[in-house]
Amino acid sequence: MPGTPEEATAIVQRIRLITGFHSSERDWIIRRLAALAPRLRSFPYGHVDLEISLKERGGADQRVTLECWIRRSSRLHLVSMSSASDIAAALNEVRVHLIRQLDDTKTRTEPRSNRALRHPSTPEPKQPPLESP
Repeated sequence: MPGTPEEATAIVQRIRLITGFHSSERDWIIRRLAALAPRLRSFPYGHVDLEISLKERGGADQRVTLECWIRRSSRLHLVSMSSASDIAAALNEVRVHLIRQLDDTKTRTEPRSNRALRHPSTPEPKQPPLESP
């Protein structure tokens, strides 16, 4: 599973296992969720909390829930759920859904003027006027 130690560290500092997961699975879960780290690093340290839970393990109604709280001017609460029967697939699904939500949140709350500054349009060079004979 890809994931650098820095990515894993960013997740370790922010995640809590709530119910359904064994403490022995913590490292495996962190490696699965390591792709979240670049998105989480864009928020100040200590402003993001993650909780993951597993309900009805091995049952027909098995559900993995990943919750994210972001402290900003107003506290954001993002929730991602998966009912995939394979826990690894469910972790991948909740990770992808949360990444999408984080990207949408950042885009929605970013001032328009900053976006324009990052993507400046280049003016076309002026053509000299044509001289008539």
